[in-house]
Amino acid sequence: MPQPRFDSDADFRASVGRTLQSLMMQADEIDSDDLDVRYTPGNLQIVFEDVGATFVLSQQTPTHELWLSANLTAWHFVHGEGGWIERDSGEDMLQLLGRLVSEKVGESVTFRS
Repeated sequence: MPQPRFDSDADFRASVGRTLQSLMMQADEIDSDDLDVRYTPGNLQIVFEDVGATFVLSQQTPTHELWLSANLTAWHFVHGEGGWIERDSGEDMLQLLGRLVSEKVGESVTFRS
């Protein structure tokens, strides 16, 4: 299992901020009329208005994790050498998020680091 790689909470928050802002910009590029992307420091929401669904990525400073809530399921990601990895399954966060968003918008979505 990957272990957190941050020397301080400030380093963690800065990394999460860069990650969430990048994902926000990429999600904004998705061509879907019912998609609304909302960012606040430490939190990214992707709202699918037509189907009434919301995906939430949120920082968890005490554990240095990013948590994703989507489709009544939660995932917990730690930062490893290759990026954000689900702590139990080892799944890559960007691949998982791309798959989940693709299912909602009905087209292939790929997120990059």
